[in-house]
Amino acid sequence: MRAWADPTVPSLADLGLGNGPQVAVRNTAGGGLTVPATGPTARLYVCGITPYDATHMGHANTYLAFDLLQRAWLDAGLDVTYTQNVTDVDDPLLERADDTGIDWMELAERETELFRTDMTALRMLAPAHYIGAVESIPLVVTMVQQLDAAGAVYRVDDDLYFDVHADATFGAVSGWDADTMLELFGERGGDPDRAGKRHPLDCLLWQAERPGEPAWDTELGRGRPGWHIECAAIALEHLGTDFDVQGGGSDLIFPHHEMSRSESVVATSQPFAKAYVHAGMVGYDGEKMSKSKGNLVLVSTLRESGVDPMAIRLALLAHRYSDDWEWSDCDLANAEDRLAVWRDAVGRSVGADGTAVVAALRAALADDLDAPTALKVIDDWTTADGDDPGAGRTVAAAVDALLGVQLNG
Repeated sequence: MRAWADPTVPSLADLGLGNGPQVAVRNTAGGGLTVPATGPTARLYVCGITPYDATHMGHANTYLAFDLLQRAWLDAGLDVTYTQNVTDVDDPLLERADDTGIDWMELAERETELFRTDMTALRMLAPAHYIGAVESIPLVVTMVQQLDAAGAVYRVDDDLYFDVHADATFGAVSGWDADTMLELFGERGGDPDRAGKRHPLDCLLWQAERPGEPAWDTELGRGRPGWHIECAAIALEHLGTDFDVQGGGSDLIFPHHEMSRSESVVATSQPFAKAYVHAGMVGYDGEKMSKSKGNLVLVSTLRESGVDPMAIRLALLAHRYSDDWEWSDCDLANAEDRLAVWRDAVGRSVGADGTAVVAALRAALADDLDAPTALKVIDDWTTADGDDPGAGRTVAAAVDALLGVQLNG
């Protein structure tokens, strides 16, 4: 599956500004700050969309968090290998296709293309490996066979399940107790009450063919992958074990990231990721913004109304990536005002010291991607006096490279 075109990212090192510091992020597994990648390559996996509707602010907030991480890594002189999946066959997609009368493959491709367009407009760095669930089926089959060899697979009717307690460290990502896990498992696509399972938390690896649903012929029988093993198999294939960061929204902590990690650990006897990093939830009208609730503010709708994508990006950057927050019209209005002020400031003939701005931006992002502090650095610079004739060019390049906001042209 093809990704989208990468934006051009200025190199601050090429401008004589050296490299930025190592980046610390908050690891959900344990809760403390960690520096997961020290070079020469940083490996990142971020869970992608299920393409049955358009990109909303919650999606954009998540992908922006990991775009910032990549930009900080690149500025620190690291090469970045970024992998993202597309769950292009799954129950929500099939249900939406049935509801709308659209072929599920057509719906998946239409919404994936809209997502690509939104990511391009927001100047998100593209993954090196952009992999659909359908094309990953051979990887999933191989991984299920590895889990079976480890004694961690059993059959319920014709479906294959993962015995989560084959992993002695199950629960290491969330740290939650069994009651909390059970409650969330049922709410987030799990089937804790299915008869025949060894344990309510055991998760589906391979779903046998259902009437009227897509299925593929494999050594496991005719069917399709479960959700969690899709990401585990793709990550291992393209990043290997013990990669640096597994990322996504905080609603993926459990069961998705917990299950993916355990499946990988049992299949490989190696660590899955060094750190598990999660973006907060974006609310609207008092509830989490989600397709199921229908309370969506869509990137594409804002763009079609004439909103500058850089203002959308700034509206998101005004919030710490890991915080839960609620979208309002004021977020966008403030971002549009900020963007106008910044663009005016970088066009001036002189300004306050640009190199000091670069150092302050780097320090903010190295501290768990502190974008609100980074924005304040630029806000303060726009009102400071100075006689640096190159300040505008330096600041514009730094804002582009580190924050992904294009101020010139």
